[in-house]
Amino acid sequence: MEVNKLVAAVLVAGLAFMAISVGVDEFWRENTLEATVYPVPGGAQPTGAVETGADEAVAEDIDPTVIELLAMADTAAGRKVAKKCSACHDLAEDGPNKAGPNLWGVVGAAVASHQGYAYSDALAGLGGDWSYEALDSFLTKPRAFAPGTKMRFAGIKKPGDRANLIAFLRTLSDNPMALPGE
Repeated sequence: MEVNKLVAAVLVAGLAFMAISVGVDEFWRENTLEATVYPVPGGAQPTGAVETGADEAVAEDIDPTVIELLAMADTAAGRKVAKKCSACHDLAEDGPNKAGPNLWGVVGAAVASHQGYAYSDALAGLGGDWSYEALDSFLTKPRAFAPGTKMRFAGIKKPGDRANLIAFLRTLSDNPMALPGE
């Protein structure tokens, strides 16, 4: 029993020493950044800070638009992402409607316009075309884009995956919609 007490005392002393060491290191550590993370317009920049342009929106640097992502999109990667869609949608030209409409020629087409498919009132009432931006918004979270839609898919979180998918869907057409800047 005495050996157990001795081992426990050594372990507790070691743990106490580690806790005190970590605590002292955290207390005395100086937190400095190499650059200003969120520049304040007209604010002073610390020495060595990287100029980012005070008038630029920080969100633009973090979240590129779908148009910017399409310029770098990979249709082969988009084909892999489209496998998620193929459970409910057919991708072949003149393919049948499944639980969802056939997606051949969807990019640039009018919303809720595929012949022979009964769209929900929520989607049918939207109007407009499936532009790159509209597809990106819809694929992000379908129920937020068109509340009441029949589509039960939760959405695609990663902007790069959405851009790759849209670039792939664009190829499913006899006359693909032009990319911005073409």
